[in-house]
Amino acid sequence: MEKIKEIIVVEGRDDTRRILESVEADTIETNGSAIDEETLKLIKKAHETRGVIVFTDPDFPGEKIRKIISQAVPGVKHAFLTKDEAKAKGKGSLGIEHASPEAIRTALSKCYTETIAKESLISQELLMDAGLIMGPFARKRRTKLGEKLNIGYTNGKQLQKRLQMFQISPEEVVTVMQQILEEENDNT
Repeated sequence: MEKIKEIIVVEGRDDTRRILESVEADTIETNGSAIDEETLKLIKKAHETRGVIVFTDPDFPGEKIRKIISQAVPGVKHAFLTKDEAKAKGKGSLGIEHASPEAIRTALSKCYTETIAKESLISQELLMDAGLIMGPFARKRRTKLGEKLNIGYTNGKQLQKRLQMFQISPEEVVTVMQQILEEENDNT
């Protein structure tokens, strides 16, 4: 079984159980989106000693946890699952605990380290021209872009910041958008 050097931050014990079924790793559980100071101190210590991968559910509480940790501990790595990969069979709930071991291993192998860049590589104009913000297909395209780049879903306001945070180049966005537009054309 693959061993992960970094400590993986998850939301709860069901996530930890699923991670341990997929890879050999240590985890820290936030126990929901109300992360206390003690847990943040633990995450900081883990980041300084072994590194941290934030791996939360692809939903609003998961994004909230991700933001809290990113602000408190800059430079952590992020792993993402798509909503489809995290969907429970038969039920409507989302979570890492529902993902397949393959999806978990893939997400962990495609981690991004966030960087604090001074200026955005990607302009608002590029995002508008690509139909990623504003327009009838923007949400659907952002979802596809997030899946293909493995950066998770973002709303229109978050997209530029997320692309900047993970230092994704305008060329990468254009290339992926060409694939998405070709898929859209093939489906019509």
